[in-house]
Amino acid sequence: MRPEERWSQAAPVACEEADSVSGRSTTDVDEEDGSPQICRVCGDKANGYHFNVLTCEGCKGFFRRAMKRNVRLRCPFRKGTCEITRKTRRQCQACRLRKCLESGMKKEMIMSDAAVEQRRALIKKKKKERLEAQPPGVQGLTPEQRMLIAELMDAQTKTFDTTFSHFKDFRLPKVFNSECETPELLQSPLGEPSLNWSEFRKELCPMKVSLQLRGEDGSVWNYNPPAYRDGKEIIPMLPHLADMSTYMFKGVINFAKVISYFRDLPIEDQISLLKGATFEMCVLRFNTLFNTETGTWECGRLVYCFEDPEGGFQKLLVDPAIKFHYMLKKLQLHKEEYVLMQAISLFSPDRPGVVQRRAVDQLQERFALTLKAYIECSRPQPAHRFLFMKIMAVLTELRSLNAQHTQQLLRIQDTNHFFTTPLIQELISNTDD
Repeated sequence: MRPEERWSQAAPVACEEADSVSGRSTTDVDEEDGSPQICRVCGDKANGYHFNVLTCEGCKGFFRRAMKRNVRLRCPFRKGTCEITRKTRRQCQACRLRKCLESGMKKEMIMSDAAVEQRRALIKKKKKERLEAQPPGVQGLTPEQRMLIAELMDAQTKTFDTTFSHFKDFRLPKVFNSECETPELLQSPLGEPSLNWSEFRKELCPMKVSLQLRGEDGSVWNYNPPAYRDGKEIIPMLPHLADMSTYMFKGVINFAKVISYFRDLPIEDQISLLKGATFEMCVLRFNTLFNTETGTWECGRLVYCFEDPEGGFQKLLVDPAIKFHYMLKKLQLHKEEYVLMQAISLFSPDRPGVVQRRAVDQLQERFALTLKAYIECSRPQPAHRFLFMKIMAVLTELRSLNAQHTQQLLRIQDTNHFFTTPLIQELISNTDD
């Protein structure tokens, strides 16, 4: 499989007064061939059906006023047959009213003043309800920023299943005999040097990763790692973690592909951006699943817990990755802020291999300004006046974690490929070219 293969503006609602109990629209009406409809009374451009007839705004108002005044009109020219056009319609009210009635306009369809006020109040109420139903912060954003957030949220919904219902084909950790020095899957092929456990221990923090798997029948399977003390504690979990990482990587890759701004970039830049940002975007998604009270990641039927070998979580907090999750979760971000952070991370112009750096830089700035505007509109001020700066600092820290993570994977992969998948290998390959 090639590397590149692994890898809508809503019109504003116009609230107009209805002209009849039928509630017909007063918006522009066009013929099927594109030509405008004309008023059946004066021949001017019609803007909708009023009192049962397709008319212009002027004849609509004239008919309502004439019927409410209830005055007997007479033709000043004593003919009663005046021609009514857009230019002559003001010259004879009697003949204009006659033309309205002949065209089919009905007095009984005129709403009373009380009914009009009641309808206006209903329209105002519905408009208020629509505004209140919008997500926090949306009301104060520009139409472009609202569309930007809507597109990102749509991409997130389509590509991030927080129930992990589609994560099925994964390897479960195997429990190896503690007397065996090297598990079979870790044995090096003939002619290759064996894995240096001291180096491995240095690359991977000797954390114990426990796993709880809830079956569809309600059963619960618990995995607790063996009590190794030589850096092998996490080894049995690595194949499973590789499968989980691959599943998450595919999700963020699909997330990027849904974004129109990303699809507009050359395929070479798309690959470079994904190679640089996939890990960071996955960390941001994982943070939404992190429970700070229990120190666990709740991924649908799967629950992961990183435990300190000495017991408790005090030493574990020294680990930069775990500390990062606690720090980010403390900000209590909205889902819109998380998804904008993913976009800012994705569109980083300084990733290795990016050619159209200026275009990518402009996109990143647009997402960053949208995030800043969202915070200002949705967060109480001045209590959250530093939130945007804190988020940008978090993204900088995440960039550092990404670099450390990639270097660890590269060094470990050079020694043994047992825990990697083709997608992981593709993502970390040629990173520094």
